[in-house]
Amino acid sequence: MFNVLTSKLKALLLTTIFLVSTFTSAFLSTAAIASTTEQELDQFWQALSQSVINGEFEQYKAGYHEDAILVSGFSKNSYSIKQAFARWQQGFADTKNGKMKAHVKFVWTQRFVSENTAHETGMFKYSTTDENGKTEDFIAHLTTLLVKKDGKWLIMMENQKSKATEEEWKMAQ
Repeated sequence: MFNVLTSKLKALLLTTIFLVSTFTSAFLSTAAIASTTEQELDQFWQALSQSVINGEFEQYKAGYHEDAILVSGFSKNSYSIKQAFARWQQGFADTKNGKMKAHVKFVWTQRFVSENTAHETGMFKYSTTDENGKTEDFIAHLTTLLVKKDGKWLIMMENQKSKATEEEWKMAQ
């Protein structure tokens, strides 16, 4: 009887160890993927920000999927990113030509990621300084969907939801 009980305890212990190690391994693997993906995304957003600073319109456009959608909570509308690019292009040209300075920073308050997809929620702060030194800031709540294609992150959807305050911006940092 004692040997049967010992056998059952051993089997239970081995099963428990197996299950714990399997779940721990899966969790650690998922955490490692998320960490790597978030580092890649941070680099993506830094490069996108740098393209704004440098007025590099083509580099900025390259961060979007060709069929990307812009959702605007301001105009209560959605449309092709190509329409947004048409509106934004002059600002890039003015920046590149030294007529103004531009800067954008992104802060993320929530990220759901996998190896090749990302859903991010946060804010962006777009700042411009004109030739006279007058600076204007625009802060908005933002949600993005990205996909990784051929090793490159691309924005599929950008939802500029609503205006954010400076206080909200500071709290999200």
